[in-house]
Amino acid sequence: MSDIHFKRLADDAQSLERFRELNALFADAFEEQETYLENPPPDGYLLSLLAKEHVLVCVALSGGELAGGLVAYVLDKFEQQRKEVYIYDLAVASKYRRRKVATGLIRFVQAEAQELGAWVVFVQADPVDTAAVKLYSSLGTREDVFHFDFTLVERK
Repeated sequence: MSDIHFKRLADDAQSLERFRELNALFADAFEEQETYLENPPPDGYLLSLLAKEHVLVCVALSGGELAGGLVAYVLDKFEQQRKEVYIYDLAVASKYRRRKVATGLIRFVQAEAQELGAWVVFVQADPVDTAAVKLYSSLGTREDVFHFDFTLVERK
């Protein structure tokens, strides 16, 4: 993994292009072309996200090539003065798998989270995604929870 380096994207033109590459990687990795590619947000919207302290977009690069990346969100907590970081999306390009790129991304976001004053980083995995479950189990403590989506009803 010595040829891989990790960075957090900033709100600049180069990072904007990397962010678009990352969305394409997510589309392929998650087999969700419609979600990630059919209605891309405008540059201004993505740049505004990259400028936010609570949005972490981190990439793994090999030379000039995108090897993987993740998007995480910093959550301010109310029960104590502290923060948590939630990894929402994480993917590695197929040719870079089994090279500890995902592990490196998680370690990188842990360091970023610590600098931001967070006390924990967490992620969820679907039980059928055995590779992710195995990876996350090797790096952290497993907690079995249920996930629910609540569909929003359009107001009249």
